[in-house]
Amino acid sequence: MTDIILFNKPFEVLCQFTDREGRKTLADFIPEAGVYPAGRLDYDSEGLLILTADGSAQKAIADPRSGMAKTYLVQVEGIPGESALQLLRAGVELKDGKTRPARAEAAFPPDDLWERVPPVRYRLRVPTSWIRLVIKEGRNRQVRRMTAAIGFPTLRLIRTAVGPWSLGALRPGQWRKIRVLLP
Repeated sequence: MTDIILFNKPFEVLCQFTDREGRKTLADFIPEAGVYPAGRLDYDSEGLLILTADGSAQKAIADPRSGMAKTYLVQVEGIPGESALQLLRAGVELKDGKTRPARAEAAFPPDDLWERVPPVRYRLRVPTSWIRLVIKEGRNRQVRRMTAAIGFPTLRLIRTAVGPWSLGALRPGQWRKIRVLLP
């Protein structure tokens, strides 16, 4: 058994505990000593980040070879049709190679989705829509690059689950510690 922290990382928070530029970091939210992120979530992304003090747990969660699924709710510019979603499902060619096939479907944001601060920039003539995307790898800015590659740039990116763990009722900036058994 090991302890992990489930944290709902707000927009514009770094996934580290210090920053020379004075930006918000994990230290602004999590008072626990000796824990580290199991994986990353970009500064301009939101949602579930898992932290632990257990190095083997950190590796089991973050290592792409473990095949742990990561689920995202992605607001994109435009309305992708079935053919665009199929491109994501087949894997998308990026500059650093083709992605693994993803699960992709049109989605709606949950009724209790928090407002982002600052809000996403809206354009009157350009509709937006949401995609639920599940990937089993974690390249740098991968989801954003995947949606851009199929012609639908990401406007907002929220990780809702990692493996069996989800945000649940955690609001931005909230966290909870749980005890888990990892393989």
